[in-house]
Amino acid sequence: MTVATVGVHIVDILARPVSYIPEGQDTALVDQIRLTAAGSAAGTAVDLVKLGNEVVSMGAIGDDELGDFLVAVMAKRGVDVSLLTRKAGEQTAASILPIRPDGGRPSFHVPGANLGVTPADLDEARLRGVRAVHLGGMDVTFGLGDPAFFALLDSLRAAGVIVTMDLLSEMPDLLGMARAFLPHVDYVLPNDSQALLMAGDSGSGSGSSPSVAEVSSAARALLAEGPRGVLVTMGAEGSLVVTEAGIEQVPALKVEVSDTTGCGDAYCAGFITGLLHGQDVVGAARWGTAAAAQVATGLGSDAGLTDLESTLALLA
Repeated sequence: MTVATVGVHIVDILARPVSYIPEGQDTALVDQIRLTAAGSAAGTAVDLVKLGNEVVSMGAIGDDELGDFLVAVMAKRGVDVSLLTRKAGEQTAASILPIRPDGGRPSFHVPGANLGVTPADLDEARLRGVRAVHLGGMDVTFGLGDPAFFALLDSLRAAGVIVTMDLLSEMPDLLGMARAFLPHVDYVLPNDSQALLMAGDSGSGSGSSPSVAEVSSAARALLAEGPRGVLVTMGAEGSLVVTEAGIEQVPALKVEVSDTTGCGDAYCAGFITGLLHGQDVVGAARWGTAAAAQVATGLGSDAGLTDLESTLALLA
């Protein structure tokens, strides 16, 4: 296997376009409804396969019908799901996403079995056999914040395995706990709000998007905790790549945005794929930008992205 994704596995139920929630028992017609494999581990795993990687995914799901669906759809996409733990009596994590006409995505979410993931649910031997490990949603998989797991991550990195980390929530307490992972990963890839909250900074507080200066300051604070790089996604503003060498902003690609669900997962998949193909950090960030741009054009975390060749064609 090339990559192992570890952490959050979610079933997304998406509908678009949704401009309002009907009153009482009224019905609103929409153009499209989809069910997809999503979450910072599952969604990234599917995208990584599309970009040409062999992927094994590890985490916890329920023994319910949603879990059956998640296993089936990930396997259909080419992900090795043999190591997913089925938790008896628990629900598989799921989200209902009414996608607004502008691509925005409010959500209704059940955390489910993700909250119970522990190091015992992971296969250490398989982790030692990959080139990269992607940690998805360490802010909500509380059981992985374990000294023994940190020691394993350090051992993997010492052996040359690339370790990346993405986040799921925008809850200050959870993101603060996830900060404990920073000395044990190579690259952390939060969005701008997560970066500010993780660094203990709420930003300008005006309700507008944080400035590049605010995001840069937060990213430098996170970099000081130990990772080799902090890559902050900022929606239409692209991403900010912060390493010891300095700060570089990578612009977003102009596409017709249908749905922003899964763009962060796609960015991570493109970034990891770039690193595995010998790109430097900024070059790999451009690969991530292209993957995210493709996903933004369709409904759901796996939409739009087809293969590596068409993804890189966006950068030509």
